[in-house]
Amino acid sequence: MAPPLHTSALSCPSTPPDGALHLLPVAVSTPAHSSVGEPLSYASSTPLPPGTLVRVPLGAREVLGVVWDAPEHAAPLPPGVQPRAIAGVLEGVAPLAPAWRRLVAFAARYYQRSVGEVALAALPPQLRDLGPQQLARRLRRAPPPVHSPGATENVALSAEQASAVAEIHTQPGPFLLFGSTGSGKTEVYLQCVAQALAADPQAQALVMVPEINLTPQLESRVLARFAPLYGDAAVVSMHSGMTPAQRLKSWLAAHTGAARIVLGTRMAVFASLPRLAVIVVDEEHDASYKQQEGARYHARDLAVWRAREQGARVILGSATPSLESWHASRPPSAGDPRGGRYQRLYMPSRIGAGQLPRVCVVDMGQQPRGAVFSPPLLAAITERVQRGEQCLVLLNRRGFAPVLHCHACSWKSDCPHCSAHQVFHKIDRTLRCHHCGFASRVPRACPACGNLDIAPIGRGTEQLEEQLAALLRNVIVEPAGRAARVGRIDADTTRAKGALEEQLAQVHAGEVDVLVGTQMVAKGHDFRRITLVAAVQPDGALFSSDFRAPERLFALLMQAAGRAGRDALYVAAQGQDAQMWIQTWHPEHPVYAALRRHDWPAFAAQQLAERAEAGMPPFAYQALVRADARTQEAAQGFLTAAAEAARAAQLPGLEQVFLFPPVPLTIQRVAGVERAQMLLESPSRAALQHFLSAWQALLHAERARHKGLVRWLVDVDPQAI
Repeated sequence: MAPPLHTSALSCPSTPPDGALHLLPVAVSTPAHSSVGEPLSYASSTPLPPGTLVRVPLGAREVLGVVWDAPEHAAPLPPGVQPRAIAGVLEGVAPLAPAWRRLVAFAARYYQRSVGEVALAALPPQLRDLGPQQLARRLRRAPPPVHSPGATENVALSAEQASAVAEIHTQPGPFLLFGSTGSGKTEVYLQCVAQALAADPQAQALVMVPEINLTPQLESRVLARFAPLYGDAAVVSMHSGMTPAQRLKSWLAAHTGAARIVLGTRMAVFASLPRLAVIVVDEEHDASYKQQEGARYHARDLAVWRAREQGARVILGSATPSLESWHASRPPSAGDPRGGRYQRLYMPSRIGAGQLPRVCVVDMGQQPRGAVFSPPLLAAITERVQRGEQCLVLLNRRGFAPVLHCHACSWKSDCPHCSAHQVFHKIDRTLRCHHCGFASRVPRACPACGNLDIAPIGRGTEQLEEQLAALLRNVIVEPAGRAARVGRIDADTTRAKGALEEQLAQVHAGEVDVLVGTQMVAKGHDFRRITLVAAVQPDGALFSSDFRAPERLFALLMQAAGRAGRDALYVAAQGQDAQMWIQTWHPEHPVYAALRRHDWPAFAAQQLAERAEAGMPPFAYQALVRADARTQEAAQGFLTAAAEAARAAQLPGLEQVFLFPPVPLTIQRVAGVERAQMLLESPSRAALQHFLSAWQALLHAERARHKGLVRWLVDVDPQAI
């Protein structure tokens, strides 16, 4: 949804005459695609400070709202308009701080959404449903704030870690902590958090990770460090995998100051933290920090803005930083005396004198035809498993096979609702669309011609697990004297609550010898006995139409390589270096050449040079306008008409914004809805923002004229094109 129109008509005077009702602006989540988005005016018998949580009528419903700041130049309500009264105040919850409201207002403005939508999405859902008595009971159960100065745990730091901690303590930042996998970045984060909490008895810290499955491991480590000093209740988590009651409890603890440390995924960037002192964004390059539904904000970028606005330190950490952050942290040079606005900190060495794994690239053009595992890789896996070591096999595609195919009539297992194939899952004999969720049983024969010989094409993690188990069935693990065991971790095996933790515990306990997994096990996990990692089919990303694909592939493979050889003493005892194997049909590709040397700076320099020449981010700024409609013609027609209207109106900033023609998305139909998009690009961020803001009224007007349109949205700084 877009920002609102006619904002002056929705504001109100902040100082009504004596004896009159007080007119208060209240941010509410208005219906999608309505032109009403700014705070609405409601009547109150008493003045309420901005940030107060209230319940207000909206249409036939009663909804949660936030009393907002009155604009400087407020217009009175139109004659004859009677404002509706506020239904009630959420007593016992302190008003949301001005810094939080400024964060929400900035996010709404920059990402072209309404203030109410962003504000209400940032609050725990249960606040919308609890009555006054239920909320009062929750507040009584909330633990009181713990203000214990305590002493931090004495952990011996490497010279690189100590230098990074000292720089962060004495310099303002923002900081980009560029540390190789296994270099001890997490310990640097904990040291900086400890210093901030010890310096101020009310200080709070926010530590963010890109995915839910990384929070339990981090939470246990943070609790072990800080619970003895501040109590268990001082550390809380925030992510979408929690129950509504858990999310509310964590939010209240952070809002009241009882929680000193908040751990979370991208949604945690909006946590109410009145005394925020430090923000950590781990694996800052990860695309998961970009929200892909509703307000499409980037949590990393908001974290940097929030830290600057609240006077907090912000640390972005990664072994493969995003090219945007890498460019922003460039050191001064003769041609660029100012350099970037971030401060880059280096930690190239692994803890304990460990070495990064040796990269072995296998040319599949020289291997037996049809081989899934090349003979050299299979021999290396077998040798490691026999010695009791663990291996990780990476394939970023779940299921057994991407598609079923009939060789007689060329039928494929297409999804009836999407322009995509249904994926074959052999375990439960189903065909599943990974885009809309539609599932069906595997047919006994070809639905088109009756041929009984329908076969899977391509491979997924299920198939790799099955084939590896067959290939290793006669391998004996020493000194245990048992048969080798193959396990799998992907989105299918971790659906049940607690399943991921249970499977990771099995890996850590040595109950799995070869782990097959998707990208969810390739980053952040500290597997101490894995000494070999193999990527069996990584070439698909090399020739993607998305200009960010090589960067993402390099990051994924380097993160995966970092799972091998993390325990230097264990690797040394085995008498053989850790290894990263890559099977490819393009062994001389620059991605693999740089990966052999673990040389992110060289790869980044080459990619940045290409982007500078092509005028792509971070040297230009982009936005996508997407249209979903009943037909592809209607979707593209809306975008074309909106572009023509913008040119006819000569909107501000248009002279610096290039509008590309609308095109279908790669997966152009999902759940029966056709999708098209239009790319906007500009060398000026300000010009692009001015144009998008001015364009909103025309987009709303065009939507009214295109009856086949289902919805439209704006995606600022898109991460996938």
